Amino acid sequence: MTMTAELTAQVCVVGGGPAGLTLAVELAKRSVSVVVLEQSGHFNRSFRGESVSPDSVWLLERLGLLDALDGAYQQMHHMEIVDGGRTVMRADFDDFPYPHPYPVELPQPALLSALAEVGEGLPGFTLLRRATAVALEQDGHGTVTGVRARTPDGEITVRAALTVGADGRFSKVREMAGLPYRKVPLDRDVVWLKLPFPAEWDDRTYRIRIRGDQHGLFIPTHPDSVRVGFNIPKGGLKELRAEGLNALYERLDQLAPELSGAVRQEITSWSDTSMLDIFTSVVPNWSMPGLVLVGDAAHTLTPILGQGVNHAIIDAVTLAPLLERAFTAGGGAAVTRATAQFQRSREEPVSRSRGLQLRQEKLFALHGPLGGTLRRSLYQVLDLSPRLKQRVLAGAYFQLQKPSAAHRAARMRAGT
Repeated sequence: MTMTAELTAQVCVVGGGPAGLTLAVELAKRSVSVVVLEQSGHFNRSFRGESVSPDSVWLLERLGLLDALDGAYQQMHHMEIVDGGRTVMRADFDDFPYPHPYPVELPQPALLSALAEVGEGLPGFTLLRRATAVALEQDGHGTVTGVRARTPDGEITVRAALTVGADGRFSKVREMAGLPYRKVPLDRDVVWLKLPFPAEWDDRTYRIRIRGDQHGLFIPTHPDSVRVGFNIPKGGLKELRAEGLNALYERLDQLAPELSGAVRQEITSWSDTSMLDIFTSVVPNWSMPGLVLVGDAAHTLTPILGQGVNHAIIDAVTLAPLLERAFTAGGGAAVTRATAQFQRSREEPVSRSRGLQLRQEKLFALHGPLGGTLRRSLYQVLDLSPRLKQRVLAGAYFQLQKPSAAHRAARMRAGT
């Protein structure tokens, strides 16, 4: 399109990730005009969240996107935790009585491209790539009235009744708005890398491997790779690098000897890895007049159980109908009430997921003879009680779906 100095829309979304694009598509479907500002020129996001929880798979089907993504994702059927060389817990997702019981591994480029394609076919939807938000526009009363952005063709101003900060865990919109937040660093960071999938592994299983104070996540990645994330002490990347790549190889040897050959062949420099700073953020107020935060900008979570993409999509489908009704009612104060209602409806589920993640972080942190024994015992108790195991995992994976009557009946016939 030909760049103009100014655009006007009802909503300006800053950030073209899962939260921003899902929200923009859902608004455009409801005849709410929306401009999306995405600073990247492409959707090729390495080591970004690819784990999509069952509830979000269910939502993607309801949004009409799942068929378009067929062949781009991998269903996951199992989860296993191996501690000290012994399997201490195993979960089978087909035991869960929901319409969509399986999480999937879906590369973000495929998801974002599908969302963008749907959006670009809708009137009132505009996606501007390589557009970086640099300032918020405000009126004399402090109400946000839009965004100034830098593009390759010069600066542009988007005038909007509502600006949405969907720009991730290091949100610039949150900073520019001056919305206070509390960043809670955890005791570890995670080094990520990607390797060819080992022939001896089942590619439908999430693997968590623990040995002493070392733990790793091994996530099958469509179509034929495994994403590996292993813990290092908070701020410990410089020290690990100083020890050389052999230190990285030896950590993987301890956790997954099946990958010993592949890691030495594929990871030949530190540029073949990525480090994720692990923290959670608590934002007391997700909105102010003319602005609201969604996704990681409003509530950063940890990588455990793949909750980031899940809550981003749920945020979007929760907020969109509220905004539709607010604009139908005339906008203004109705939009402010809608953003406040959005936070009230989403805070408790996010808090529940955060609590589950922090409890899991504490288990990972246990080490030494006593700590390791306690952790293994807790996992084994969980494993021996199918009801308790389902209850714990359902808190993370099944916050929206209702149990399927057909699935319940089949389990009753099977006597389970």
